[in-house]
Amino acid sequence: MADKLKLEMVTPYKRVLSEEVDEITAPGFVGELGLLPGHTPLLTTLKVGELTYKKGNEVFHIVVNWGYLEVEEDTVTVLVDTAETADEIDLARAKAALGRAEDALKTLPHEDKKYMIMEAALQRALIRIQVAGNGR
Repeated sequence: MADKLKLEMVTPYKRVLSEEVDEITAPGFVGELGLLPGHTPLLTTLKVGELTYKKGNEVFHIVVNWGYLEVEEDTVTVLVDTAETADEIDLARAKAALGRAEDALKTLPHEDKKYMIMEAALQRALIRIQVAGNGR
């Protein structure tokens, strides 16, 4: 059994990271996943949320936007629509998006398709603000 995990994260646009890490916590679709070296092989979906990983005593935070996570032989592959590290997040822009989503949700009926879109936008904005605060 290895003492590290190899974390590979990619989006359709770029390789986000390729690191040897000690542990990973990811926002699984049905709950938070904790991954350590020696984890059982796994394939699952990810929801919008905060993925964290530890290297030594340092913890790193990344916003992920829907995707997949696979664990095989101490390699964790994360394929997501988008990923942003804490230092890539424009906090003012995230707060503005949060305000727009909150305003829209106050006026839209629950049955409207736009309601679900705004709920997702609200969730993304909240996670971005949370990660920006964790990384600074």
